[in-house]
Amino acid sequence: MGVLSLDAAQRIASEKGLDLVEIAPQATPPVCRLLDYGRFKFESIKREKDQRRRQNVIKLKEMKLRPKVADHDFQTKFKGVRHFLEQGEKVKVTIMFRGREMVHQDIGRRLLDRVADAAKEIAVVERAPIMEGRNLFMILAPSHKAVAAAAANSARAATPPAAEAAQGA
Repeated sequence: MGVLSLDAAQRIASEKGLDLVEIAPQATPPVCRLLDYGRFKFESIKREKDQRRRQNVIKLKEMKLRPKVADHDFQTKFKGVRHFLEQGEKVKVTIMFRGREMVHQDIGRRLLDRVADAAKEIAVVERAPIMEGRNLFMILAPSHKAVAAAAANSARAATPPAAEAAQGA
């Protein structure tokens, strides 16, 4: 509409039933816009919610082990680690030491190396084993191949069997 006086702009806004909103107060002259402010606020809040919903939040799951873990217990715990990684989440594998076990930290490191070797096809070691207090931990992140495979599996699970039969025919 061009450069208008404040009175003229307010009069036009009231005639159209809109609000006069200052967009750029630091500009010379200040820039204003005619709009329905309530609707503007509603849409901006809706946009922010939508952005938060679409945000990909990566959670850090934790799996705790002890240095004297039995083989079957290790396999059971590793199934959980594999499940988390296939879902696209990072996993913190923690070895907890108590008492005299602190002397044998090499056992814990070998256990973490065993986890890393078992998960090498679906995960990468994001943080190498590090000692923090009485805990030795390592962080595994899902590899890109594992995330793509999980997405394909979830898409395949979402399609009904009748649709798959129609696609194959």
